[in-house]
Amino acid sequence: MAPTADLAVIGGSGLYALLDGTPHELGTPYGPPSDAVTIAEVAGRRVAFLPRHGSDHRYPPHRIPYRANMWALRSLGVRQVLAPCAVGGLRPELGPGTFVVPDQLIDRTSGRAQTYYDEGAVHVPFADPYCPQGRRALLAAAASRDVTAVDGGTVVVVEGPRFSTRAESRWFASIGGTVVNMTGHPEAVLAREMALCYSSIALITDLDAGVQAGESVTQDEVFRVFAANTERLRDVLLDAVAALPAEQDCACGRALDGITLPFALP
Repeated sequence: MAPTADLAVIGGSGLYALLDGTPHELGTPYGPPSDAVTIAEVAGRRVAFLPRHGSDHRYPPHRIPYRANMWALRSLGVRQVLAPCAVGGLRPELGPGTFVVPDQLIDRTSGRAQTYYDEGAVHVPFADPYCPQGRRALLAAAASRDVTAVDGGTVVVVEGPRFSTRAESRWFASIGGTVVNMTGHPEAVLAREMALCYSSIALITDLDAGVQAGESVTQDEVFRVFAANTERLRDVLLDAVAALPAEQDCACGRALDGITLPFALP
């Protein structure tokens, strides 16, 4: 029998495992996803877990097989995605250890394959990149665990793998950025192109280079702060899984209504 799931969690840097379940190797027209997908039951729901960078962190942000990942999840039956990630803070009042549930995104990447639709006129709505249902579930789960999570904010997604210059950090803040990240795009837009509900919870691991004087961001510091907060993040994610309604009652699932697609979705 083919494996199935109706909800997925995509783990970011430092979150390489979440569920004790059966791993499944999947194939897609875009190659294999980042790693085997683990499926387990959580609060009566079939949940898939996929480590975004691979379980051994072999994929840097610009080489993650984003299209394969989202295609593989939809092929399992997934319609809702929770996507935790590590981010740098762009505002001095939001220091390391702060959680943010973003509601907006600015794309500053370059050269990444960011669509499934290279033929025909397929223009998906993306004014609001994150699912309101998922955002509510994440915020409620954080509150129930006495974890402070900022409601709303803009993720500036950069190409990486390098960190920002101080001038870039100041500019990102000046254009309305709340946090900076390397993986939020094209993941979010590919989810929309698959008519999936997609929501993110971002853990600030550092203040970006231009926010304050002093030393610049280091990879060791990012991983250290993420590790210190992994259990809190894991608890929030599992509570959000239990809280999410089983049915899509939002615009995400209707994103492709009225559009003629060049191929059938999985």
